[in-house]
Amino acid sequence: MGNDGGKRAARKSELRARYNGKPGPVLLRREMIAFLPACGLALLWVGPEAMVLIGLTAILVGWMTRPLPVPPEIDEEGCDPATGLLPPHAAISEMAASLQDAQQRNRPTGCLILGLDTPDQVLRRLHPKEFDLLLRRIGERLQAQLRSGDVVTRWDGARFAVLLRPTPRLGLEGMIQLCGRLQEAVSEPYVIAEQAQEITMHIGFHLVGRSAATPAYRDDAATQAKADARANTEAEAALSRAETAANRAMQSGPGAIRSSRSDKIATKEPGPHPLSASVGEALEAGHIKAFFLPQISTDTGYISGFQAIPRWLHAQRGIMTEREILPAIEAAGLGARFSEVMLYATFGALRDIARDGSDFGPASLPFLPGQMSDPKLAERLAWEFDRFEVAPTRLRLIVPQAMVARLDDPVCSHTLHAIKRLGCLIELAGFGSGPVSAETIRQIGPQRLRIHRSLTAEIDHNTEHQRLTAAIVSMAEGLGLETLAEGVPGIAEHAMLCQLGCSAVQGPAIAAPMPISEFLEWAERHRTKLDATPQIGRR
Repeated sequence: MGNDGGKRAARKSELRARYNGKPGPVLLRREMIAFLPACGLALLWVGPEAMVLIGLTAILVGWMTRPLPVPPEIDEEGCDPATGLLPPHAAISEMAASLQDAQQRNRPTGCLILGLDTPDQVLRRLHPKEFDLLLRRIGERLQAQLRSGDVVTRWDGARFAVLLRPTPRLGLEGMIQLCGRLQEAVSEPYVIAEQAQEITMHIGFHLVGRSAATPAYRDDAATQAKADARANTEAEAALSRAETAANRAMQSGPGAIRSSRSDKIATKEPGPHPLSASVGEALEAGHIKAFFLPQISTDTGYISGFQAIPRWLHAQRGIMTEREILPAIEAAGLGARFSEVMLYATFGALRDIARDGSDFGPASLPFLPGQMSDPKLAERLAWEFDRFEVAPTRLRLIVPQAMVARLDDPVCSHTLHAIKRLGCLIELAGFGSGPVSAETIRQIGPQRLRIHRSLTAEIDHNTEHQRLTAAIVSMAEGLGLETLAEGVPGIAEHAMLCQLGCSAVQGPAIAAPMPISEFLEWAERHRTKLDATPQIGRR
């Protein structure tokens, strides 16, 4: 778009410079001076009739050559008045051309939808014409970051569409890097009406692989027309999927990036929830807090880790658990904000424990469904590690079994591998509640397997639960992995899990979830009790 945009702008400036003069009276124009000698000679040689004829001719020529004003907001090629870019309907034809070109050259292509995170707030600060100027500046910055063959068009509202020409090296990693580059470019402050304006943008993108592009037929006009129609249909579908991804990114928080690949995963739409209207206020007011559940090593009895668990201090319902909180969070679409609250509390707890001079092992924190589709999660975690001065190995992220299906999505797989490269530990949950294949374990690469509470219940006298747990522990030891038993209800179950070789346990038999201040006090009492007791390990 770079060369085409430059030519279009130069042509527009030339036309405006040529035609935008203010037309005055025809007889007072300088060009009319050339007709004065002709009128005088006609009067002298022929007579008044010739002079009148030449004068009328001069008036007619002057009227026909008068300057024609061109409104500055109208583009001669039908571009968007506010941004000077191609209008939204042109995105379909441009994307169709990219799809046909991609098929001919056997190369991938893609499209992106970018939008302002808070357009209403920006519009309240600016006059509509100033807002249009801001959109024009954003479009210029987007164009500057793209190749000459890529196209930027206006989209619905305060959004833009970026249409990429086929390239042999376009993949998921490249698309994510491009999204980050575009976001960085548009985030620099803009000076509008002598005031600095800062914005953030969300992005949804759709990547079309080599084999997914529409075939192009060149046999005759009829087959070519069919190919063009099919390309237009697929272009509309591609842009629609990118727009859907952009909508999900907008709901996920400022600066979010989402891929259309995640739409392939069948998800159940959350229904209405009686607490969805109040859960947002509870988050912002600090009524939803992180409590911490200690994890005990079966070898030593000391704390080997702890898990962050949400609790809602509700005025009418009392203390509410995660089984009541998470459905309300999902129904209200506040997963991103909830994740921020839990991450902040967990990092704060790790920092407080380190300042106390203690070492209680890594903190476990469950993945939320929306986090797996966020390609920038590892980047944000790295920033939080630096801010709180916490090593990445101090955090264990729990992958629930229900989210294993999402690993088929390239974006989710990319996010997981980026987190592992960062140094975070991974726990695979749900053993005993459903099937988990060896390929899943290999793909996730966890450091610990979590045995579901359905197996730990009654394990002291249920032989079937004992055999299944022993098999899981044996497999984990063969793979060099640790195991954690969840929801251990009593001392008898705790003792049996120690005999079966489980690495660590957590649940009511150990302690209930508690605030960080109470957790530190409990940990000190527990350590004092162990120090006063002779240690007998199972090894």
